[in-house]
Amino acid sequence: MSAKKRIRVAFGLAAVGALTIGLAACSTGDSGGGDGGGSEEITTVGFVAVGPEGAWREANEQNIQDTFTEEAGYDLKYAPATNLDQKSQIDAFTSFVDEGVDVILLSATEASGWEDSLKRAQEAEIPVILLDRGIEPDDDSLYVTRIAPDNVEVAKEVGTWAAATFPDGGNYVVLEGPAGVGVVNERNTGFDEGLGDSSLTKLDAQTANWSAEEGKSVFETMLKSSGNDIQLVFAQNDEMGLGAAQAAEEAGLVVGEDVKIATIDGTKNAMQALADGQLSYVHEYNPLFGETALEVVEKALAGEDVDSYIVVPSEAFDSAEAAQAVLADRKY
Repeated sequence: MSAKKRIRVAFGLAAVGALTIGLAACSTGDSGGGDGGGSEEITTVGFVAVGPEGAWREANEQNIQDTFTEEAGYDLKYAPATNLDQKSQIDAFTSFVDEGVDVILLSATEASGWEDSLKRAQEAEIPVILLDRGIEPDDDSLYVTRIAPDNVEVAKEVGTWAAATFPDGGNYVVLEGPAGVGVVNERNTGFDEGLGDSSLTKLDAQTANWSAEEGKSVFETMLKSSGNDIQLVFAQNDEMGLGAAQAAEEAGLVVGEDVKIATIDGTKNAMQALADGQLSYVHEYNPLFGETALEVVEKALAGEDVDSYIVVPSEAFDSAEAAQAVLADRKY
């Protein structure tokens, strides 16, 4: 992707953005005109969201809604997907374009299939900002920026930890998110890079749809088929890892001794589990980037330069002590 690009928007959109920023800063309630109407300009944001999908998604989307408030000068139209269905997202995206919203925030349920929608928004001069998930193929001429932690780098750190933790090898399995979601491919790529030439042996990889219940049932099946001969679980999100921990316990295995479980997201439940010894390694995937999204929206509407990919910093936690140290202040 290019390092930076100029955001092209109609003059009217840029003016609305600039006026909104000024109104929010001054909080005068005046329109600035001579008619004495006292009306304020509101920037309309269409949020094509994923909706219910676990603790991380709930924290992320609530953070966006708490940031783009009427008090801040925004009318946020929240449109979660119906049962994670991409068609419902495309329909919502199309409606936002037809309505003429000022900007669209997109958290895609699936990576592919967005080219036509993004081109329509571009023709309507409506800037689109990707939140969390990227698109495939990745054509950054169709959107302003992607705001997210770096999935590949985060998962790579998990793989590096795994290789160091098992210098003599062992068997491992992967619990994946839904097929077709870009984050799944990114986390697989990063984890494999982190493993490098490790002597760990991959026994299986199956989707558990980000769910604790499915993570438990899928790992139960994996344990039975391997005769409990699994030393490491890489769960691509916390919920699946927590489900795997339940399955391990019911199979008579001790997490941390017989099997180690590494997860990604860093929700409060996972951090508590790490502190309690029910997980072995948790890499945060920071969901709280509403303020960054707000800054990007203001820059886009003002026609300013924006980086094509804005990486949200995230931490790794590899011990009960590390998890315990942050639990009291954990916001999600």
